[in-house]
Amino acid sequence: MSLPQPPTPKSRTILGRGSYAEHLRIGEILRKETVGGLVLIIGAVVAIIWANSSASNAYFALRDFTIGFEVAGIDLNLSLGHWAADGLLAVFFFLVGLELKKEFVAGDLRDFKRAVVPVAAAFGGVLVPALIFVALNLSSGGETLRGWAIPTATDIAFAVAVLAVIGSNLPSPLRIFLLTLAVVDDLIAIVIIAFVFTDDLRPPYLLMALAPIALYTFLTHKWPKFFASKRWAPWLILLPLGIMTWALVFGSGIHATIAGVVLGFCVPVLRRDEPEKPGLAEKFEHRFRPLSSGFCVPVFAFFAAGVAIGGADGIASALGDPVLWGIVLGLIFGKPLGIMGSTWLVTRSAKANLDPDVKWGDLFGVTLLAGIGFTVSLLVSELSFGLASPHYDHAKVAILMGSLAAAVLGSLWLIPRNRRYKQIAQRNAVDKDHDGIPDIFQ
Repeated sequence: MSLPQPPTPKSRTILGRGSYAEHLRIGEILRKETVGGLVLIIGAVVAIIWANSSASNAYFALRDFTIGFEVAGIDLNLSLGHWAADGLLAVFFFLVGLELKKEFVAGDLRDFKRAVVPVAAAFGGVLVPALIFVALNLSSGGETLRGWAIPTATDIAFAVAVLAVIGSNLPSPLRIFLLTLAVVDDLIAIVIIAFVFTDDLRPPYLLMALAPIALYTFLTHKWPKFFASKRWAPWLILLPLGIMTWALVFGSGIHATIAGVVLGFCVPVLRRDEPEKPGLAEKFEHRFRPLSSGFCVPVFAFFAAGVAIGGADGIASALGDPVLWGIVLGLIFGKPLGIMGSTWLVTRSAKANLDPDVKWGDLFGVTLLAGIGFTVSLLVSELSFGLASPHYDHAKVAILMGSLAAAVLGSLWLIPRNRRYKQIAQRNAVDKDHDGIPDIFQ
C-alpha cells in the first residue's frame, strides 16, 4: 500500500484581475487620464515648437513673467513657470495622495499578496535607472550626479494615454498593474522630493502648517457627507485651508507640492454609515481629476517642456552631456530591466505565477511604457539643476527623447500583441455551439 503523499503547495497568482470594484475604479481613472494625457502631449508639443520658433523670446518671456506678493515673510513673487511647478502640480499631488490612501486603506494594496509585486516592481524601476545614471555620470563630478532621480519617475497620464490608444484589447490586469505601479512610483518620488530636494528648512513655518492641516482633517472627517454633496463647500471652506497649508509648506523650504499629498492623506476613504459606498476621497478624486489632468498638468508641461535646441551646436552640446545619456538610457533600458527583474524575482522567491491571462511578453511591453517619465521627471530636473544650469536644458531634451522612445518602443511591441488578443476575442465571439450560446458562458 502506498503512503499518502503530502499535498503540493499551491502557487499564488500575482498580477491578477483584482476586485470588481477595483476594476470599475481603474476603468474610470483610465478614461480621465487618457484625455488628460492627450492634452498633456499637446501642451508639450506646442511649447517645444514655440521655444524653437522665431517667436521664442515671447515664450520664455511668458514663462519667466513674475507675479505674486510677499506675506508673513514668505516670498511668493514667482514666475509663471514656477507657479505651474509649485502651485498647479500641488493639485496633481493632492490626487496622488488621495489615490495612495485609497489603495492602502481600501484598495488592492492593503493585501500584501497583491501589493508585493507592484511595490517590488516600482522599487526596481526606481533603483536600476538611478544606478545607470550614476554609473554614466560618476566620472563627471558632483554637479551632474544631482540628477540621479530624474529617470526614476513614470508619467501615469502619458503612459496610460498611450496604452489606451494601442492596447484596448490587452488583458485588463496589465492596465491595473501599470496604474498600481505608477501609484507606488509616485510615492517614491514624493519621498525623494521631500527629503532630497529640501534646502534651508525653516521649522517654524512647518509647525504653523499643522494648524490648517488639523482643521482640514477635522472638517473632512466630521462632515464628509456635507462636502461630498455640496459642490461649493470644498471650494469655499477647504480650499482656503489648502492654500494656507501650501503657502506655509512653501515657506518651510519643503517643496510645496508635498502639501497636496499631505492634504490628500487627510481625506477619509471609508464611509462610517455605509462602508460599501464611495467615500469622500473617491468623490474628490472623481471631481478634481479632470481639473488636474485637463488643466494643471498640461499647463505645467507647457511651461516645463519648452527648450531651445539651439541648432546643430545645441544638439552636439546636449549629446556630449552624460546627463542626457544617463536619463535616456535610464528610461529606455533601466525601467524595463528594473521592473521585469523585480517581478521575476518575486515570482520565483514567493513561488507565485502570473495571472493566466497575462504573458511575460505582455508585461515587457508595459514596462517599456513605464519608461515614459515626463511630468515628475521634468519637475525633478528643475529641482536638481535649476533654470540657469545648462544641464537643465539637456535634461529636458533627454526626458523628451527618452519618453518618446519609450512610447514608440512600447507601442511597437504591444500593437501586434493587441491585434492577437483582438483576433482571439473575435474567434471566441463567433465560436458558438449548437444552441447558440458562446463557449465563454458554458
